[in-house]
Amino acid sequence: MKTWKQDVVIQAPIEQVWHYFEGGLAERQKIMPNVTKHEPLAVTEKTVGSVYRQAYQKGNRTEEYDVHITEYYNSCEKKRLEEKYILGGIFEITTRYEMEKLDESKVQMTYTMTNKPLKWYVKPFLFFASHKVVDTFVKVVKTVAEQETAAERIN
Repeated sequence: MKTWKQDVVIQAPIEQVWHYFEGGLAERQKIMPNVTKHEPLAVTEKTVGSVYRQAYQKGNRTEEYDVHITEYYNSCEKKRLEEKYILGGIFEITTRYEMEKLDESKVQMTYTMTNKPLKWYVKPFLFFASHKVVDTFVKVVKTVAEQETAAERIN
């Protein structure tokens, strides 16, 4: 199992950043453009236990998987969402998004990603896995949120 964690301060209101994770497909695609489907299969009242069918396209290949919400917390000051899914039958992936409001226009986001190999022969590949995917994702969220915040201030 391998875990990566990255913190970033985003110059945008917490609700705006949170909307990319809690909103529908169009909002998710702003920060995850390769996600082509995000449909509810089972939605619970408290969110934990909800399941979404998600599709991810990389080149000509599309991978579908069921995303399970395992943690959820939503207050004005702090937010947390943890999702788990099995990718390609070989990795159990856990993603956690945590946000803390620093002020009305600034939020600290922590992104944690854990890859757990489900097949013994995949374990060596994790040794060579890098932090790049996590770094890139955090930069995308920051850029999108700050650009949309700036555009809203102009209008």
